Amino acid sequence: MEEIIKMINGIVWSTPLIILCLGTGLYFSIRTRFLQLRHLKEMFRLLFDGKSSESGVSSFQALSMSLAGRVGTGNIAGVATAITFGGPGALFWMWVVAFLGASTAFVEVTLAQIYKEKHLGQFRGGPAFYIERGLGVKWFAVLFAIVSVISAGVLLPGIQSNSVADGLNNAFNLDSRITAVIVAAVFGAIIFGGVKRIAKVTEVVVPIMAIGYLLIVLVIIGMNFEALPGVISLVFTSAFSQEAGFGAVIGLAIQWGVKRGLYSNEAGQGTAPHIAAAANVSHPVKQGLVQSFSVYIDTLLVCSATGFMLLITGKYNVENPVLGANGATEFLYEGAQNVTAGTGFTQSAMNSVFPGFGSLFVAIVLFFFAFTTILAYYYIAETNISYLTRKINSPIFNRVLKIVMIVVVMYGCVNEAKLIWNIGDIGVGIMAWCNIIAILLLQKPAFAALKDYEKQKKEGQNPVFHPKNIGVMNAPIWDEINKNREV
Repeated sequence: MEEIIKMINGIVWSTPLIILCLGTGLYFSIRTRFLQLRHLKEMFRLLFDGKSSESGVSSFQALSMSLAGRVGTGNIAGVATAITFGGPGALFWMWVVAFLGASTAFVEVTLAQIYKEKHLGQFRGGPAFYIERGLGVKWFAVLFAIVSVISAGVLLPGIQSNSVADGLNNAFNLDSRITAVIVAAVFGAIIFGGVKRIAKVTEVVVPIMAIGYLLIVLVIIGMNFEALPGVISLVFTSAFSQEAGFGAVIGLAIQWGVKRGLYSNEAGQGTAPHIAAAANVSHPVKQGLVQSFSVYIDTLLVCSATGFMLLITGKYNVENPVLGANGATEFLYEGAQNVTAGTGFTQSAMNSVFPGFGSLFVAIVLFFFAFTTILAYYYIAETNISYLTRKINSPIFNRVLKIVMIVVVMYGCVNEAKLIWNIGDIGVGIMAWCNIIAILLLQKPAFAALKDYEKQKKEGQNPVFHPKNIGVMNAPIWDEINKNREV
């Protein structure tokens, strides 16, 4: 079974997907005249723009919910595995994915806002919605919705809960079965409270945990600041040349950098649009820019901090892709002996500076990071079930999803990490294939919305979206939104 999953993973994450991810980000960057640079100031201003309503959440709540999905295991364990299998140069390619992916995130989120709907009193949207309304291809929309339910509801949550169990076991020697019960109990208590409860939890937990983690990591980097220039040089040389001693994995640096970069920041994967569509904004571009900025927060800040800490402390391994003669794994560099790639690297790095405290701190932070990510996965799966069952208008399907995800979370805690990661990678890859193809086919409304937004801003207005003004005729929700705004 493990070999079959590994084979499927290799097919999904073959060179074409890597080219598709990077190429799409570059194309959208050029088409938007690199909005990820031009609109940095506007992105920051919009973080706190808008308020929640009965139908939607505020921009900041949507940002927190999307960061809950982005900032998780990928920022701690994912960076470690990228360096292990792709070398230090993988970190550089994670930066590339983030920079180019910011434009991809803008396009997918803007489309989600344009074509969102209202179901059971709440704004709902995402790739399935904009594929059906924008492209008019119902079977493709249904396919994406099914893939998303399986990926977000079954394949991906196990990675998060597995890392939580691993971290707590390393720090407190806590049995994974006990962790499974704890995580499942807290998870169930929150998701049975609905979308509003998820938003309230994430808008408090995510900023506190992210800031706390960054501060501790920055202290460690600061204590070893003299080594930082050498680390930065190592990242670049191992990404482009044979000189750093990691020549055997240069080709893998791109693959693992893109794979873990996409898993971490989710740009183009099609997950963030589900959450962003719930935001109560006057113009789709507002949320598009906010979500572009969240990609920077995730990768350029949190992932970079983890990567620099691992490299500065030397607590990482780089595997030789060629096995030794006896079948044992060979290392091009081994600085974390007897430690499995993942959470243990980060804990070892912190422990090397703060003995005892580092391992405990990472375990606690990872618990919250991973837990809020599981909440985001639930919301994504729920949104796609909402799409598939919107004509039935019954909550029974969401109740079934809750039970299934509680079981999946418990299963992830007690299973092997390597198998769980391979399963999760398949989920990410399949969603990325479907979503990137969709937004490439349906890009014009997003660019037209950006042009409309910039025009209104130039005229000194607070941009308000009227879809018919840009030639979009299949977005009726905005008539209701604008009507309620005028009342």
